[in-house]
Amino acid sequence: MSSDFETYEQDFGTLTAEITSRIVKIPKLAGDEKKNMVVSVEKQLEEARELLEQMDLEVREIPVQSRGMHSTRLKSYKQELEKLEKDFKRSRIAYSDEVRDELLGDDGNSSESQLIKLRDERAHLLDNAEKLERSSRRLEAGYQIAVETEQVGQEILENLHHDREKIQRSRDRLRETDANLGKSSRILTGMLRRIIQNRILMFILGVIILFTVVLAIYFSVRGL
Repeated sequence: MSSDFETYEQDFGTLTAEITSRIVKIPKLAGDEKKNMVVSVEKQLEEARELLEQMDLEVREIPVQSRGMHSTRLKSYKQELEKLEKDFKRSRIAYSDEVRDELLGDDGNSSESQLIKLRDERAHLLDNAEKLERSSRRLEAGYQIAVETEQVGQEILENLHHDREKIQRSRDRLRETDANLGKSSRILTGMLRRIIQNRILMFILGVIILFTVVLAIYFSVRGL
Protein backbone atom coordinates (compact mmCIF):
# COMPACT_ATOMS: atom_id res chain seq x y z
CA MET A 1 0.00 0.00 0.00
CA SER A 2 2.83 2.41 0.90
CA SER A 3 4.60 1.49 -2.35
CA ASP A 4 1.52 2.58 -4.30
CA PHE A 5 1.55 5.91 -2.49
CA GLU A 6 5.22 6.43 -3.34
CA THR A 7 4.52 5.58 -7.00
CA TYR A 8 1.78 8.22 -7.09
CA GLU A 9 4.23 10.64 -5.46
CA GLN A 10 6.79 10.11 -8.20
CA ASP A 11 4.16 10.56 -10.93
CA PHE A 12 2.87 13.70 -9.22
CA GLY A 13 6.39 15.17 -8.97
CA THR A 14 7.11 14.53 -12.65
CA LEU A 15 3.74 15.94 -13.70
CA THR A 16 3.98 19.11 -11.60
CA ALA A 17 7.47 19.78 -12.96
CA GLU A 18 6.09 19.62 -16.52
CA ILE A 19 3.14 21.84 -15.57
CA THR A 20 5.46 24.44 -14.03
CA SER A 21 7.65 24.59 -17.11
CA ARG A 22 4.64 24.97 -19.41
CA ILE A 23 2.96 27.66 -17.28
CA VAL A 24 6.12 29.72 -17.56
CA LYS A 25 6.07 29.35 -21.35
CA ILE A 26 2.42 30.40 -21.86
CA PRO A 27 2.95 34.21 -21.78
CA LYS A 28 5.85 33.85 -24.23
CA LEU A 29 3.87 31.96 -26.88
CA ALA A 30 1.37 33.23 -29.42
CA GLY A 31 -1.52 32.00 -31.58
CA ASP A 32 -2.44 28.35 -31.82
CA GLU A 33 0.71 27.32 -30.05
CA LYS A 34 -0.39 29.25 -26.96
CA LYS A 35 -3.94 27.86 -27.15
CA ASN A 36 -2.62 24.31 -27.37
CA MET A 37 -0.34 24.93 -24.42
CA VAL A 38 -3.27 26.20 -22.31
CA VAL A 39 -5.36 23.13 -23.17
CA SER A 40 -2.43 20.82 -22.39
CA VAL A 41 -1.86 22.41 -18.97
CA GLU A 42 -5.56 22.09 -18.15
CA LYS A 43 -5.40 18.36 -18.89
CA GLN A 44 -2.26 17.94 -16.81
CA LEU A 45 -3.82 19.77 -13.86
CA GLU A 46 -6.76 17.41 -14.04
CA GLU A 47 -4.35 14.45 -14.04
CA ALA A 48 -2.62 15.94 -10.97
CA ARG A 49 -5.96 16.21 -9.17
CA GLU A 50 -6.69 12.57 -9.95
CA LEU A 51 -3.29 11.56 -8.58
CA LEU A 52 -4.02 13.45 -5.36
CA GLU A 53 -7.35 11.65 -5.08
CA GLN A 54 -5.58 8.30 -5.47
CA MET A 55 -3.03 9.27 -2.82
CA ASP A 56 -5.86 10.35 -0.54
CA LEU A 57 -7.48 6.94 -0.90
CA GLU A 58 -4.16 5.22 -0.17
CA VAL A 59 -3.67 7.33 2.98
CA ARG A 60 -7.09 6.33 4.28
CA GLU A 61 -6.12 2.67 3.98
CA ILE A 62 -2.92 3.15 6.02
CA PRO A 63 -3.18 2.23 9.75
CA VAL A 64 -3.91 5.21 12.00
CA GLN A 65 -0.64 4.94 13.94
CA SER A 66 1.47 5.41 10.78
CA ARG A 67 -0.86 7.70 8.82
CA GLY A 68 0.45 11.07 10.08
CA MET A 69 3.57 11.28 7.91
CA HIS A 70 1.69 10.41 4.72
CA SER A 71 -1.10 12.87 5.55
CA THR A 72 1.46 15.66 5.97
CA ARG A 73 3.07 14.86 2.62
CA LEU A 74 -0.34 14.74 0.92
CA LYS A 75 -1.23 18.13 2.40
CA SER A 76 1.97 19.67 1.00
CA TYR A 77 1.18 18.23 -2.44
CA LYS A 78 -2.29 19.76 -2.33
CA GLN A 79 -0.79 23.13 -1.45
CA GLU A 80 1.67 22.77 -4.33
CA LEU A 81 -1.19 22.04 -6.75
CA GLU A 82 -3.14 25.05 -5.46
CA LYS A 83 -0.14 27.28 -6.19
CA LEU A 84 0.17 25.85 -9.70
CA GLU A 85 -3.53 26.48 -10.34
CA LYS A 86 -3.17 30.09 -9.20
CA ASP A 87 -0.11 30.57 -11.42
CA PHE A 88 -2.02 29.05 -14.32
CA LYS A 89 -4.96 31.40 -13.75
CA ARG A 90 -2.65 34.40 -13.81
CA SER A 91 -1.06 33.19 -17.03
CA ARG A 92 -4.53 32.68 -18.54
CA ILE A 93 -5.55 36.22 -17.56
CA ALA A 94 -2.50 37.54 -19.35
CA TYR A 95 -3.32 35.29 -22.29
CA SER A 96 -6.96 36.46 -22.47
CA ASP A 97 -5.88 40.11 -22.29
CA GLU A 98 -3.51 39.57 -25.19
CA VAL A 99 -6.21 37.85 -27.27
CA ARG A 100 -8.60 40.69 -26.53
CA ASP A 101 -6.07 43.26 -27.69
CA GLU A 102 -5.55 41.29 -30.90
CA LEU A 103 -9.30 41.23 -31.55
CA LEU A 104 -10.04 44.85 -30.69
CA GLY A 105 -6.94 46.46 -32.10
CA ASP A 106 -7.11 50.28 -32.01
CA ASP A 107 -10.79 50.20 -31.03
CA GLY A 108 -9.72 49.00 -27.61
CA ASN A 109 -8.65 52.50 -26.66
CA SER A 110 -12.14 53.88 -27.19
CA SER A 111 -13.76 51.32 -24.87
CA GLU A 112 -11.13 51.25 -22.15
CA SER A 113 -13.67 51.79 -19.38
CA GLN A 114 -15.67 48.77 -20.50
CA LEU A 115 -12.54 46.69 -20.62
CA ILE A 116 -11.60 47.76 -17.11
CA LYS A 117 -15.08 46.83 -15.97
CA LEU A 118 -14.80 43.44 -17.63
CA ARG A 119 -11.42 42.91 -16.06
CA ASP A 120 -12.81 43.75 -12.61
CA GLU A 121 -15.70 41.37 -13.15
CA ARG A 122 -13.32 38.65 -14.26
CA ALA A 123 -11.15 39.22 -11.19
CA HIS A 124 -14.27 39.07 -9.03
CA LEU A 125 -15.29 35.78 -10.62
CA LEU A 126 -11.83 34.36 -10.10
CA ASP A 127 -11.95 35.45 -6.46
CA ASN A 128 -15.30 33.72 -6.04
CA ALA A 129 -13.90 30.61 -7.71
CA GLU A 130 -11.00 30.58 -5.26
CA LYS A 131 -13.42 30.97 -2.36
CA LEU A 132 -15.43 28.03 -3.65
CA GLU A 133 -12.25 25.99 -3.96
CA ARG A 134 -11.28 26.84 -0.39
CA SER A 135 -14.74 25.86 0.83
CA SER A 136 -14.48 22.61 -1.13
CA ARG A 137 -11.09 21.89 0.43
CA ARG A 138 -12.48 22.56 3.91
CA LEU A 139 -15.38 20.21 3.23
CA GLU A 140 -12.98 17.59 1.96
CA ALA A 141 -10.79 18.02 5.05
CA GLY A 142 -13.87 17.70 7.24
CA TYR A 143 -14.90 14.57 5.39
CA GLN A 144 -11.43 13.10 5.80
CA ILE A 145 -11.50 13.84 9.54
CA ALA A 146 -14.92 12.22 9.77
CA VAL A 147 -13.65 9.13 7.93
CA GLU A 148 -10.58 8.91 10.18
CA THR A 149 -12.77 9.36 13.27
CA GLU A 150 -15.05 6.60 12.03
CA GLN A 151 -12.07 4.31 11.48
CA VAL A 152 -10.71 5.05 14.96
CA GLY A 153 -14.15 4.41 16.44
CA GLN A 154 -14.39 1.14 14.55
CA GLU A 155 -10.98 0.05 15.83
CA ILE A 156 -12.01 0.95 19.39
CA LEU A 157 -15.21 -1.06 19.00
CA GLU A 158 -13.21 -4.02 17.70
CA ASN A 159 -10.82 -3.77 20.66
CA LEU A 160 -13.76 -3.59 23.06
CA HIS A 161 -15.28 -6.63 21.36
CA HIS A 162 -12.02 -8.56 21.77
CA ASP A 163 -11.80 -7.49 25.42
CA ARG A 164 -15.39 -8.59 25.97
CA GLU A 165 -14.61 -11.99 24.48
CA LYS A 166 -11.57 -12.31 26.77
CA ILE A 167 -13.67 -11.38 29.82
CA GLN A 168 -16.35 -13.86 28.76
CA ARG A 169 -13.75 -16.62 28.38
CA SER A 170 -12.35 -15.76 31.82
CA ARG A 171 -15.84 -15.96 33.31
CA ASP A 172 -16.39 -19.34 31.66
CA ARG A 173 -13.10 -20.61 33.10
CA LEU A 174 -14.10 -19.32 36.54
CA ARG A 175 -17.47 -21.07 36.30
CA GLU A 176 -15.73 -24.27 35.22
CA THR A 177 -13.28 -23.95 38.11
CA ASP A 178 -16.14 -23.37 40.57
CA ALA A 179 -17.92 -26.44 39.21
CA ASN A 180 -14.76 -28.54 39.61
CA LEU A 181 -14.28 -27.23 43.14
CA GLY A 182 -17.89 -28.11 43.92
CA LYS A 183 -17.38 -31.66 42.65
CA SER A 184 -14.14 -32.00 44.64
CA SER A 185 -15.88 -30.69 47.76
CA ARG A 186 -18.69 -33.23 47.39
CA ILE A 187 -16.20 -36.07 46.87
CA LEU A 188 -14.22 -35.05 49.98
CA THR A 189 -17.43 -34.79 51.98
CA GLY A 190 -18.46 -38.28 50.90
CA MET A 191 -15.03 -39.66 51.79
CA LEU A 192 -15.15 -38.06 55.25
CA ARG A 193 -18.66 -39.43 55.79
CA ARG A 194 -17.52 -42.95 54.90
CA ILE A 195 -14.49 -42.65 57.17
CA ILE A 196 -16.71 -41.57 60.06
CA GLN A 197 -19.15 -44.41 59.36
CA ASN A 198 -16.31 -46.94 59.25
CA ARG A 199 -14.96 -45.68 62.56
CA ILE A 200 -18.39 -45.91 64.16
CA LEU A 201 -18.78 -49.48 62.88
CA MET A 202 -15.33 -50.40 64.18
CA PHE A 203 -16.22 -48.92 67.56
CA ILE A 204 -19.50 -50.87 67.70
CA LEU A 205 -17.73 -54.07 66.70
CA GLY A 206 -15.09 -53.44 69.37
CA VAL A 207 -17.79 -52.96 72.01
CA ILE A 208 -19.57 -56.15 70.91
CA ILE A 209 -16.32 -58.14 70.98
CA LEU A 210 -15.42 -56.73 74.38
CA PHE A 211 -18.89 -57.53 75.73
CA THR A 212 -18.66 -61.06 74.33
CA VAL A 213 -15.28 -61.62 76.01
CA VAL A 214 -16.60 -60.31 79.33
CA LEU A 215 -19.60 -62.62 79.14
CA ALA A 216 -17.40 -65.55 78.28
CA ILE A 217 -15.14 -64.85 81.24
CA TYR A 218 -18.14 -64.39 83.51
CA PHE A 219 -19.76 -67.65 82.56
CA SER A 220 -16.42 -69.45 82.84
CA VAL A 221 -15.82 -68.21 86.36
CA ARG A 222 -19.37 -68.95 87.42
CA GLY A 223 -19.18 -72.51 86.14
CA LEU A 224 -16.23 -73.18 88.36
